[in-house]
Amino acid sequence: MTAFDPRSIKALVCDVFGTVVDWRASIIREGELLASAKGLNVDWAAFADAWRAGYPKAMDRVRRGELPWTRIDDLHRVILDELLLRFDLGSLNADEVDQLNRVWHRLTPWPDSVAGLQRLRSRFVVATLSNGNVSLLVDMAKHAGLPWDCILSAEIFHRYKPDLEVYRQAADMLGFAPEQVLMVAAHPSDLRAAREAGLKTAYVVRPLEYGAGRRGEDVGDDRFDVVANDFVDLAEQLMG
Repeated sequence: MTAFDPRSIKALVCDVFGTVVDWRASIIREGELLASAKGLNVDWAAFADAWRAGYPKAMDRVRRGELPWTRIDDLHRVILDELLLRFDLGSLNADEVDQLNRVWHRLTPWPDSVAGLQRLRSRFVVATLSNGNVSLLVDMAKHAGLPWDCILSAEIFHRYKPDLEVYRQAADMLGFAPEQVLMVAAHPSDLRAAREAGLKTAYVVRPLEYGAGRRGEDVGDDRFDVVANDFVDLAEQLMG
């Protein structure tokens, strides 16, 4: 196996939810503000977890043909409509529900994300590669100050990660061979698919994505080209 050489990398494509932004704490925070304004009594941590848990299930419905191609904003709304009943949020009006659904456009970055991405941009093309739709990712970037060179979304290809064509077409759109592109993610399943598609892989550890003391995906005995504690560490490893 050839040793990984950072000098061969021309572009980074980054997963966003959980890797760059803290979706869970952001939803909890906005939910608590809504509860204060409306006098609601909701377990917002459980709500955030349930909303996120519905996301892969909703994508699978599209893959099975139960739903037509559907952008993530609309899948989030399908899941939210079910949660409104489950968490006794029927008192919200239509505008409030729409605003809540758009919380995904307003997620807060992890503390290292902006500084790390800024440094990485000084040498590499740095892009998103998320299942989030383009308008969501653009709004999030403006809200959070995320310094992307390019917004790439699975929406462009009408496929969801971990479909291998998402990774291959993303590299092609940037004008690079797959092996010149580094997929950056906090989720091993995303990286395994990217590796199968021919990309290099960087695992960014996010132990708090699902809350303190709760584990995300198991890395197992897998090995990725780079393992970093955060984006600042990633920049240090790739650039010295």
